[in-house]
Amino acid sequence: MSLTFHWFLPTNGDSRHVVGGGHGTPATASGRDRPPTVAYLSQIARAAEDLGFVGALTPTGAWCEDAWLTTAMVSQHTERLKFLVAFRPGFVSPTLAAQMASTFQRQTGGRLLLNVVTGGESHEQRAYGDFLDKDARYRRTGEFLQIVRDLWEGKTVDLSGEHLQVEDARLARVPDPVPEVYFGGSSPIAGEIAARHVDVYLTWGEPPAQVAEKIAWVRGLAAKEGRSVRFGIRLHVITRDTAEQAWAEAHKLLDGFDPDTVKSVQAGLARSESEGQQRMLALHGGNREDLEIHPNLWAGIGLVRGGAGTALVGSHDEVAERIKEYHALGIDEFVLSGYPHLEEAYWFGEGVLPRLAAQGLWRHPFAPTPAPAAQVPFTS
Repeated sequence: MSLTFHWFLPTNGDSRHVVGGGHGTPATASGRDRPPTVAYLSQIARAAEDLGFVGALTPTGAWCEDAWLTTAMVSQHTERLKFLVAFRPGFVSPTLAAQMASTFQRQTGGRLLLNVVTGGESHEQRAYGDFLDKDARYRRTGEFLQIVRDLWEGKTVDLSGEHLQVEDARLARVPDPVPEVYFGGSSPIAGEIAARHVDVYLTWGEPPAQVAEKIAWVRGLAAKEGRSVRFGIRLHVITRDTAEQAWAEAHKLLDGFDPDTVKSVQAGLARSESEGQQRMLALHGGNREDLEIHPNLWAGIGLVRGGAGTALVGSHDEVAERIKEYHALGIDEFVLSGYPHLEEAYWFGEGVLPRLAAQGLWRHPFAPTPAPAAQVPFTS
């Protein structure tokens, strides 16, 4: 089975510096270096498509452009790339979301994937009119996914839940194919929702031992539900021809972190209700020292960025080895990004992917299937 790689569309802006933001913190000024125009994002998307990334993640929140609208526009400038659209189920009705997904599939030729984000920051949720607490938001997410999945199966749905209620809900046209659902969360209730409803459980880039614990946890919960779940990981990447070149780039990014910005971002993230975010913060403790927390795993990004805060840093061979290490734990999908996203896509796509292909771990998803060898008639 070939590993699956996704890239990232920086709808909060792009730069040769790290663009901070997320989890209730605003995008940093560096996001204005390359504004997230449809033209620029389409350039990244086409590069990712050519290099062999299956899809591209778009974030959600007040710090970035809307994911649904942006990907709908960018899809018209690509042919095969899928879009892993992050959205928050509390902001739209489940019937409308199911309909939107169905329309997206028809208009793009089946190129939608959904990243369900429950929302870990109550103050940001309240800005959108959502006043539930964190656990209640997760319970609502479970009801939401139950309704959406039943609608996608062509069922007529009546549900009177704790948070959601629909009556005689149905879709005139179901999506084909049904979008796969991606989901992440480190709290106990997040694990329960993942086990019952999702196709791919995503974790942020923690050290392998911690990732192994998460995989075992979710896999066990899914087994109790009579289900199986695939696993993916969200990481940044800095890969170069030599390790020295890669670490020089990481140190250049670190040197560009304004101390006041780091202090402000860390103060904002410390208030986060997200258990996953707190686990990210614990990897670096707000300090600039000792940021290589596992061989080739660097926690520097998390000093100025919420959410995914670690990067694989090293030579192409070293990064390929770290990917193999995570794959050995059960990770089959990798959602990657790097600054700037256009150039870093090429560094990874032309440097690491061929090495994985040579080892039989990856195949370009859009490459034509080799024709079988012609049979030569036997003659005596």
